[in-house]
Amino acid sequence: MTSFSIQNFGCRVNQAEAFSWAEEFELGGLRLEEDSTRADLVVVNTCTLTSRADRDVRKFIRKICRLNPKARLIIAGCSVDGGRAEFEKIPQARLLLSNGEKGGLTSRVLSETPGRRAGFSQPLRSRALLKVQDGCDLRCTFCVIPYVRGKSRSFDREDILSRAKKFVRQGFREVVLCGIHLSSYGHDLRPKGSLIELLQALVELEGMGRIRLSSLDPRFLDDKLIDFITSSQKICPHFHLSLQHGSDRILKLMGRESRVSGYEQILSRLRQNSPAASLGADIISGFPGESDEDFNETFDFLQNSPLTYFHVFTYSPRPHTPAEGWPQVEEHLKRERSSLLRNLSEEKRRTFRLAFLGQELEGVVVKKNDVGGEALTSNYIDVHALFCPNRPGEEVKVKISRVESKQTWGEIVG
Repeated sequence: MTSFSIQNFGCRVNQAEAFSWAEEFELGGLRLEEDSTRADLVVVNTCTLTSRADRDVRKFIRKICRLNPKARLIIAGCSVDGGRAEFEKIPQARLLLSNGEKGGLTSRVLSETPGRRAGFSQPLRSRALLKVQDGCDLRCTFCVIPYVRGKSRSFDREDILSRAKKFVRQGFREVVLCGIHLSSYGHDLRPKGSLIELLQALVELEGMGRIRLSSLDPRFLDDKLIDFITSSQKICPHFHLSLQHGSDRILKLMGRESRVSGYEQILSRLRQNSPAASLGADIISGFPGESDEDFNETFDFLQNSPLTYFHVFTYSPRPHTPAEGWPQVEEHLKRERSSLLRNLSEEKRRTFRLAFLGQELEGVVVKKNDVGGEALTSNYIDVHALFCPNRPGEEVKVKISRVESKQTWGEIVG
């Protein structure tokens, strides 16, 4: 039986796509092989958000070509849109697919795979990932994604609800809602829809477990939406925002049309409404023109905010973006500033986890091994347990017993 492996880079949308591909491959008679160096077919779902992402993609492909020279490579996604010619030189690359061509990936692969038989699918992940939107209409001066993903496209609400019902029937207790610009869901539909309307329909589905939201744009996050997502028992108290910076001057250069005071109001309302919620953010360090004062403003904002963690991206010039041609911050300053922000994030993350020491939290088992397992709490704490009788995907209650610098330990209590 032909085996396949999928290697993802980048965002939750890529993960959601791979989640669907794996199911279709298995139903088509292919066998999932977790070790990509032993698979007959290796699908690489690429990312070009940063120069580091590009390097990671190229490094992985070189590794497969070296360790698994007989594998057929399918390379898809943003890196192909950004530089197809580079991948055309790879002898093992049997198929190159842009983002616009991804929809036909599984049918093309299955049609060219001989000796198939009807199969059944085992979930690729313990939580279901549901892609509801793709593309972006905004033009932040640092971001290449609109050029490689295209305009914002929302999927039909009834199709989304149908897929969500399928996940419920399959026994998934958590569904992760994904989109390149999730907050703009429905704005392009006719009649126009909205994210809050979609969420209202999803939480009403019979048997629906928890819904976790991927990144939200604060420019689309009004009080009505905040109040809904923080009051619904079905929506995980974990909210990740694409803030990007803590200096009004840099936000203007980024084309964000946001102000730090607005961020502070949003974060304050989220924390007031949901005291136990995990609050995260994307932050870019070393953007062109970022002065010491701009960085210090960002550091102070993050330190004093109710954010519990942040993902720090060191700025790297991206093709086709205005900021690519602007005077750049020196590399050593980028590295120093990024390190300071990451250390601050670790401090805030640990402080957040310590607040739940001795408490019982609801979660889902995400990993299981011979010596125990891991559960992800609804408020985004990854808890290691030495004894875990439950299977991946099952709901549990976990009591936090120990908090270390990098890990959290607990006991499965129900």
